[in-house]
Amino acid sequence: MLPIQLEMALAALGWGTRNLSAASKVSLDTIGRFKRGEALKEVTISTMRKTLEEAGIIFIDENGEGPGVRLTKDKFHKS
Repeated sequence: MLPIQLEMALAALGWGTRNLSAASKVSLDTIGRFKRGEALKEVTISTMRKTLEEAGIIFIDENGEGPGVRLTKDKFHKS
């Protein structure tokens, strides 16, 4: 997961950093550091990613275009 994907995922869910912090148990400071591009432990990034995936985010790897995110069908149809 890249910082830009984190920003896109939060926007898609209508979440702020506080929502992610509460759901993932990752501190606000740590999430802020990741958003600024600072290196974090892989386990911390995985925890945030898993939390977002459980909330309905699918991460799209770079495939000739830029990386991105999208909502699962279930989450999209509930919006």
